[in-house]
Amino acid sequence: MNQPLRPKLPIPPQLTVSEEGSFAYYTFTHRVPATIKQIIAENNYKSEIEAKLQALAQNLLHETVRPINNDGGRDLAAWAEYIKPYQSRSWLDCPFYFIETYFYRRLLEAIEYFSVEQEQRIDPFKLQKRLGLTNAMLSVRIEVKNYHNLHRCPQERNDIWHQTLLYLLYLNLWGNRADLSLNPTKAGDFNHEQIQIQNQGEYIILNDAPVVANYIKDLSQQRVDFIVDNSGFELISDLLIVDFLLTSNAAAIVYLHLKSHPIFVSDAMVKDVEETIDFLANDAEPEVRELAIRLKKYLTDKRLKLVNNLFWTTPLFFWSMPSQLRQDLAQSSLVFIKGDANYRRLVGDCYWDKTSSFADICSYFPAPFVTLRTLKSEVIVGLEQDQIEQLDSEDSKWLINGKRGLIQFLI
Repeated sequence: MNQPLRPKLPIPPQLTVSEEGSFAYYTFTHRVPATIKQIIAENNYKSEIEAKLQALAQNLLHETVRPINNDGGRDLAAWAEYIKPYQSRSWLDCPFYFIETYFYRRLLEAIEYFSVEQEQRIDPFKLQKRLGLTNAMLSVRIEVKNYHNLHRCPQERNDIWHQTLLYLLYLNLWGNRADLSLNPTKAGDFNHEQIQIQNQGEYIILNDAPVVANYIKDLSQQRVDFIVDNSGFELISDLLIVDFLLTSNAAAIVYLHLKSHPIFVSDAMVKDVEETIDFLANDAEPEVRELAIRLKKYLTDKRLKLVNNLFWTTPLFFWSMPSQLRQDLAQSSLVFIKGDANYRRLVGDCYWDKTSSFADICSYFPAPFVTLRTLKSEVIVGLEQDQIEQLDSEDSKWLINGKRGLIQFLI
């Protein structure tokens, strides 16, 4: 029987920017202008480019959708199709996820990102990413040592194996709090308390981590994939799981699916992974250097593969992924889907009832997957009504402030 290519449930309308008081509206009145201001401050752009960025920032609430100018990007033809349903409409009247990705593509157009050869292209968020990594290193050293102390125990001790994997899953979940698109002006700040896994259980509102750990325990020499989200600490927490899977031989090969160009400030590209591993290789702590040495060997041995695809920077939801990409992911025994934006693409950035069935919405996905996400937007499914009411009474901002997280697993 053919697997459905769309959710089993009727798909509701998408979130739009125009609803005042919504997180989408806040994004385009506060977060996006701050992002533009930050990249102007951190990059030595010529006056013409700076003027384009200033105009973009000043006109956000009055902009209408137009085609992307011919700037040399490989995605121009695709964007011409994405734009057609919304051309000449106000940004405020467009679906939230579409206009967010459109903004970042317009940003690259403004800075003439694609006008030079690939090796000469400058990531406008490079400084923020580096500061985010540098200022997280104290926490990285602590967590790598914790992992090393757990992982050096004999693998046949199933309790230690299971404990280590749970530790890494929870660390990976809370590492998703370090998202520069949420606070683009705070790249230099890193609060280790944000990623502490102790006493954080009550903040995981859906927790399939034990089920995931049991599933991975039964894997042997399989393929595992990561649809990666942020660089910085979160990427390192991804790499710790990669190291665990490959050294324990649960996985024979791991694919990291990365962005083909800059988007959402801290989203990771192939270059970010390579630079992060090099950064770890030069650290003062031996456990950190040893981790980097193993990761480099995995890359050399082709057990760790870094791949990108233009789809990951599009405004399309995951049920619209190209057939070739879908067929590729279908070869995986487990896909890690990381972060808030990927969750929005997985279930659709729509006005779902929060009690809607996660399994029925995501039944189209071609492989078993686990999604790890701290809540930074207003879309969530799979909850019970009494749980929603309790969360509403405890914290009016629980959907968007990043304090709570979820780990949802689906075969």
